[in-house]
Amino acid sequence: MVLETVQRALKISDLRFRILFTIAMFVVFRIGVHVPVPGVDTAEIQRLIGQGTLFSFLDVFSGGALALFSIFAMSITPYINASIIVQLLTIVIPKFEEWSKEGSEGRKKLTQYTRYGTVLLAMIQAIGMTFAVRSAVINPGFLSFSIIVITLTAGTAFLMWLGEQITEKGIGNGISLLIFAGIVSRLPSGLQRLIEFWQAGVINFFNIFALVVIGAVVIAAVVWIQEGQRRIPVQYAKRVVGRRMYGGHSSHIPLKINQAGVIPVIFAVSVLAFPATIAQFIQHPLAQKITTLFQFRSTTYLVLEFLLIVFFAYFYTAVTFNPVDVANNVKKYGGFIPGMRPGKPTAVYLDRVLTRITLAGAIFLATVAILPNFVMAATDIPSVYFGGTALLIVVGVALETMKQIESHLIMRHYQGFMK
Repeated sequence: MVLETVQRALKISDLRFRILFTIAMFVVFRIGVHVPVPGVDTAEIQRLIGQGTLFSFLDVFSGGALALFSIFAMSITPYINASIIVQLLTIVIPKFEEWSKEGSEGRKKLTQYTRYGTVLLAMIQAIGMTFAVRSAVINPGFLSFSIIVITLTAGTAFLMWLGEQITEKGIGNGISLLIFAGIVSRLPSGLQRLIEFWQAGVINFFNIFALVVIGAVVIAAVVWIQEGQRRIPVQYAKRVVGRRMYGGHSSHIPLKINQAGVIPVIFAVSVLAFPATIAQFIQHPLAQKITTLFQFRSTTYLVLEFLLIVFFAYFYTAVTFNPVDVANNVKKYGGFIPGMRPGKPTAVYLDRVLTRITLAGAIFLATVAILPNFVMAATDIPSVYFGGTALLIVVGVALETMKQIESHLIMRHYQGFMK
């Protein structure tokens, strides 16, 4: 099925260009991962990565850029944090809310503010990261530190631009695809680590078999939840316009169980990574407390990650789906939900149903995200860096990408609809 879709896509010149353009941007991304920041001893950075701290987890999302301390070491995290802040401001600031409802022109203004916020947050995070790895700087000094901060900030800004190009000229979801590419690129090293554990006698065949079975079950569950939806029936009344009769048919409103996709997971990881990255090595009692609080895979970290994923699932669903607008549109075209009056009662009903199914989807997302800790206990494998969070992102982005390709195919091939 997947191979047939790709083959059909490659036969269309425009879609073939989009796919090849996206692959070319991935190549640029992977080349940038291996361009080191000047004046830094990577051996000291790799020592921190090897300790299994938050750095090792962030290295998965950066596609190995953090271990090499390359120009893309901060990945796209500042952009994600800036996006969260701008979306929160659309609720607080009336002007931002007005722009969010103005269509493409309003989105352009919000995107511009997101870019400014990305550069600002990237600079702050670059200063914190430079201070955190100051022991790895070869020639400590103001000039060296400034070069490192500017290089890291420029790297994130370039990644932001790269993601926007993939969204505009590629197959869409540019930022998500860059994170996807970074995670997938770490798979070979993860498999190599498993083989090393096996050869050293740390794990056996049954441990690996248990990991594969659990992984297959989780992937199937992720696909099932991602594609699951509650269909709200809608009946359209008959109406006469001129000499023609419209309506009189049934339809439905598809409410997805996981309306927000993998965005809540990406948001939660980014929010948790930002303060921990800055405070990791700052010599201050408060900073040390923050470092302990956000220690990767600690109980506090897992609880915060769980709660943040649930929060962002509701938050992003509220941003992307407005029950009042949907109810008004249904009423406008003469439709109604059986047993519900059009207008406000319909909006209240949709909101109630969406709140309930979003809770199920949010709890599922949060549970899968913290799953690696239980997988390690069940399989006796020392470390599973390609865990639940990475798995959710990879499967979710892969499904969305296939839908993007399918939509392009449907726009260009009408056979099947005309039969």
